[in-house]
Parts: sequence; structure tokens; C-alpha cells
Amino acid sequence: MKRYRFIKTDGGWFIDLPEYIEQGGSAGDLQMVAGADTMLDMMAAGAASVEVTLAEEPFEGADELVLTEQCDPVIGGGYYLMRTYNGQEINKTMWLCQVTEFVFGSLPERIFVRQENQ
Repeated sequence: MKRYRFIKTDGGWFIDLPEYIEQGGSAGDLQMVAGADTMLDMMAAGAASVEVTLAEEPFEGADELVLTEQCDPVIGGGYYLMRTYNGQEINKTMWLCQVTEFVFGSLPERIFVRQENQ
């Protein structure tokens, strides 16, 4: 399990991942778009940042993202479905870019996610 901080600016939501930049990645790649931004808005509940724990194995209090479509390598990443959030059915689809592969070392079939108390 790893914990990450997401920060909202005027330009949108970004993952705080300096090691990605240090290894030659683009800051623009760290922006959360196409549904991931909407999910972070829900989690943050108006705050400008949110801490999230991510893992490939289930853990207590985590919701599940299921890979529904792997994108062409030129686009990278994949589409994930989040059926529930905090026990509530939401059925939200989001695109997670190639940075997901950087974080996990591959594009996981399932990602477990839990918003941490601020």
C-alpha cells in the first residue's frame, strides 16, 4: 500500500509525485482528468488536497477500481470502473493515464483506494 497526496489548483487536480518528474516525466502527465478529477472532487469535499491510499490487494475500508479497457499504448493507461464509494453505489468510469503504470509497475486489473482522513 502506498499513500499519495492529490492537490487541486486552478488547472485541476494533480498527483504530488516528484519522483515521476525526476525520472523525466512531464508535469502535465500528473493531471487527473476524464473522471479521476470528479472522483477527487467527491473525496476532497471542497478541500484543495486529499490523501489517498492505493494498493493492488484489498484492504480495510477500500473501494475497488476495476480495469474495463486498456488503452492503445500511444494513449496509455486504461479505463476503470468504480462501482461504490464509501458504501454508496456510484458506477463512475475514469481514465487513469500511464502514470498509473509508473506507480504500480504495470496497469493493474484492480486498484483498491481509500481516502484518508485529513
